[in-house]
Amino acid sequence: MRKTILAGLLAATLAPVAAQAQSPITPFERRELRDDRRDIREQQRDLNRAYRYGDKGDVRKEQRDVRDARREYREDARDARRDWGRDDWRAYRGQNRNLYRGGGWRSDYRYQQFGVGARLGAGYYSQRYWISDPWRYRLPPTGFGQRWVRFYNDVLLVDTRSGRVIDVIRGFYW
Repeated sequence: MRKTILAGLLAATLAPVAAQAQSPITPFERRELRDDRRDIREQQRDLNRAYRYGDKGDVRKEQRDVRDARREYREDARDARRDWGRDDWRAYRGQNRNLYRGGGWRSDYRYQQFGVGARLGAGYYSQRYWISDPWRYRLPPTGFGQRWVRFYNDVLLVDTRSGRVIDVIRGFYW
């Protein structure tokens, strides 16, 4: 019975690590996850000792410690997978305010707040509205068939094949 529980615990701690292997993580994050797994193992050992030699209070305390160690591991794993590069433009905008000024930009359409998943007409994302150099503004890179499009002070990432809005950054320009 104990071997089954330990095997299940080992599988539960290793499965998220295998799933996150697809995204690149930094050496610091890798070390932090390794330390968290070590903490889980230590807490599990303490729980097993409490089952053998302790009273109910010790068991409850050790169960809480194991639960907290697992929660910490899940949070660190989630942080390692998170795409932190999406908002890199914010600090850059603060230092280069003139680059993000609204200027005399005009549109043929009345302002409307678009959300992710909205379908745009072809006129909304025609070449006239493309941001031709998104790297200049520190916008995240686009995938195949996607374009950053300016719409008033907002920036929309649009799938040019279907017209669907993939991402929205509101108030991008001053």
